[in-house]
Amino acid sequence: MRRYVEGCDLCQRMKNRTEELAGKLKLSEVPEKSWTHLMVDFITKLPVVAGKNAILVVCNRLSKMTYFVAIIEGILAEGLVRLFRDNI
Repeated sequence: MRRYVEGCDLCQRMKNRTEELAGKLKLSEVPEKSWTHLMVDFITKLPVVAGKNAILVVCNRLSKMTYFVAIIEGILAEGLVRLFRDNI
């Protein structure tokens, strides 16, 4: 019986799940002041244009204002601080 159920596509799709259901989703808190909560990401492995091959993406969570800064992949933290200060 076990081999039949394990090999039956319909039985596998309709079987009861034993794991617990996920809890309710919690909303993220909304920042009260602009520029207190940021989202930062990198887009890498891009073709080289004007000596740059990556993009630094910085987004303000409150206003959703987003900045895109062309960078070189592998830039150090000190260089990122300068780019952030000069461009954002």
